Amino acid sequence: MATNTSSSKRPATTLRCGNIKATIWQNVSEKGPFFATTFSRPFKDQSGAWHNGTSFGLNDLEALMNVAFEAKE
Repeated sequence: MATNTSSSKRPATTLRCGNIKATIWQNVSEKGPFFATTFSRPFKDQSGAWHNGTSFGLNDLEALMNVAFEAKE
């Protein structure tokens, strides 16, 4: 049940395809390590600040499939 919820935790790896990013996180439980993946699409708001969106348009889907496949490997 113990998982690391530290905000300073670094990802195990980050994969990119076009404008889509897959971040792979290693977590530790009492049964051993396991991995989780988050997908995001970085974008700039009107003020120029960067954010990570979690919704994807039709033009993002091929890149999303590519990083998902690469993350699975």
